[in-house]
Amino acid sequence: MTGKQDPAAEVFAALSDPTRRQVMRRLARDGSATPTELAAELPITRQAVSKHLAALEEAGLVSPERSGRETRYSFTPEALSDAVGWIEDLSDQWGRRLERLRSHLANAT
Repeated sequence: MTGKQDPAAEVFAALSDPTRRQVMRRLARDGSATPTELAAELPITRQAVSKHLAALEEAGLVSPERSGRETRYSFTPEALSDAVGWIEDLSDQWGRRLERLRSHLANAT
């Protein structure tokens, strides 16, 4: 992963994988699940699911909770705020550029 200096980069890296996005959608929609439960819904092994969960956990997108012999993972949306903030900043920059272009074109005619 990219290190904790850039949390948005961690989130984007974790979500770059379609299987991880599918796991995130499942956890956000239906609540917590074990790796075994998730593997039953995906075309990959429980071990592969565990590796994907580890990457999501490193990015702060899921949190594990031990319950007896099982570990249940839950979606933690707070980590998305850094990525959303980055996207909003970029959108604002482009919005200002487009507004200047519109103004320039309006004054040129």
